[in-house]
Amino acid sequence: MGPAAGSTTRRRITALAATGAVLATLAAGTPAAAGTPVAAPVKSPVAVGYGGAVSSVDANASAVGIDVLRHGGNAVDAAVATAAALGVTQPYSAGIGGGGYFVYYDARTHRISTIDGRETAPRTANSGLFLENGKPLPFDQAVTSGLSVGTPGTPATWQAALDRWGTRSLAQSLAPAERIAERGFTVDQTFRQQTAANQARFADFPATAKLFLPGGKLPVVGSTFTNPDLARTYRELGRRGLGALYRGDIGADIVSTVHHPPVSPTATRKVRPGDLSAADLAAYGVRYRQPTHVAYRGLDVYGIAPSSSGGTTMGEALNILQRYDLAGMSPAQYLHHFIEASRIAFADRGRWVGDPAYVNVPTRGLTSRRFADSRACLIKSDAVLTSPLPPGDPYHPSHGCDHGGTAEPTTYEGQNTTNLTVADRWGDVVEYTLTIEQTGGSGIVVPGRGFLLNNELTDFDFTPANPAVPDPNLPGPGKRPRSSISPTIVLKDGWPDFAIGSPGGATIITTVLQVLLGHVDRGLPLVDAIAAPRASQRNAANTELEPGLYNSPLRGELEKIGHHFTLNPEIGAATGVQRLPDGRWVAAAETVRRGGGSAMVVWPSGKP
Repeated sequence: MGPAAGSTTRRRITALAATGAVLATLAAGTPAAAGTPVAAPVKSPVAVGYGGAVSSVDANASAVGIDVLRHGGNAVDAAVATAAALGVTQPYSAGIGGGGYFVYYDARTHRISTIDGRETAPRTANSGLFLENGKPLPFDQAVTSGLSVGTPGTPATWQAALDRWGTRSLAQSLAPAERIAERGFTVDQTFRQQTAANQARFADFPATAKLFLPGGKLPVVGSTFTNPDLARTYRELGRRGLGALYRGDIGADIVSTVHHPPVSPTATRKVRPGDLSAADLAAYGVRYRQPTHVAYRGLDVYGIAPSSSGGTTMGEALNILQRYDLAGMSPAQYLHHFIEASRIAFADRGRWVGDPAYVNVPTRGLTSRRFADSRACLIKSDAVLTSPLPPGDPYHPSHGCDHGGTAEPTTYEGQNTTNLTVADRWGDVVEYTLTIEQTGGSGIVVPGRGFLLNNELTDFDFTPANPAVPDPNLPGPGKRPRSSISPTIVLKDGWPDFAIGSPGGATIITTVLQVLLGHVDRGLPLVDAIAAPRASQRNAANTELEPGLYNSPLRGELEKIGHHFTLNPEIGAATGVQRLPDGRWVAAAETVRRGGGSAMVVWPSGKP
């Protein structure tokens, strides 16, 4: 029996009645001087209790979400507030200069809904966006440029989610993040390391250097980091609404920055301008899409549909693996089958998945059992497939194993993003992944605004991965670049069982898939499935392994049957929640990756 679902009206009345209490809580901290950091709770990777749950990479952000839930807000309210806080404390991963994908389970209707808030290319873009003199730009030069900046979708996603399912205004949702930006947060080792990795390019942009390299120096661990410009931007966005960004002064500043990147006179790099316009901002809209769905081991697995490839690629891999007894396999054979299913699914992703407004994406075929069965017969227990593997044809799945298609290598995708998972007392669940693409995005802070611009357009293929194969992910006017973001909600008998998501570029898909398999098939508690060492195969010659696998005997066993491996120090940074039969929630996050995550519940000790 699932949890009793309260009506939307009751939730809205409860939340509105609590608004004064929420604002009073925020106001209680305002007399403190700027530079006195908001006190962050101690991080914990797991929490169990009632009343709802939040899991993210950051303790300040998770605490914001818990406070919203505690004062009557629902999962959507808490997710938007948590995301806004992550825009402050995780500025190199997400913020209002980026985009993302939002998946929502409504306990009242038992329905899954999704928002595609992916960034879009300027309407002047064409397939030669990243070509110069007929040749593709070097990747690093494309990233750190105005060319890479897509129309941001994150603010529109927040407003759309609140309008459809929330109970609070955008201004109320942004208020806790404003406080953190104004008063500051404590710099940790991860923040310092990420700043150091970007130091050279940040130094080339005066606004970026002023914010992240004050005095030309890296932030010190334990010091307080404030962002008053972002606090003012949040206040303006809350007061004036989306029009401030998509048709107003914030948007005008974005356009000016893209057209005339503010580069230091001492910079030696060439920073190319972009062509994002005020008309592009005004024309932007989120897309409400049907989720992908596959049945797996008696569970219903819902994900995000294209323009992201997460739901289709994960769905195909799960359908392939359905035929195998993963629970009874040896660790080596389990990992072998996971790797091979991932290889096959990525081969098909590269050929078929792009923005459905521009290419015909066979979503239903890619997630069908018939197509998966035709591809699963490629897997042998004692041999390894060769990458790049040719794609199958979901329009003619009976020919999967003997299909002689032309291989298309997997193109590069940036590794950084952030993810959050929220559940509320009524049983609603949000899985939300948001991003600015690379760690540090384009490297360009909008002067006076306090946020980085994305480099999402480099998720397009600069040229066809293989000229002999149609490429669905080339740039185009107003087009959304293909993503690997994979927010996933899993239902059992119509009620939430668990939800998971992760950052990590193209490794997101394999991360979420591996956590799901570890929990469902290998019987690991959710926090242990998240903590387990990871592998990532994306139709490449080598499979990436984290140290826990790379340095284990499993590697040798797999190399004997033909696998090749490279070391990846860290793959993904997942978050999740799980509903227990007694009505409690488990919030789970990373134990080590990115400094460990922050899992919280509203009432850890029991019902209120």
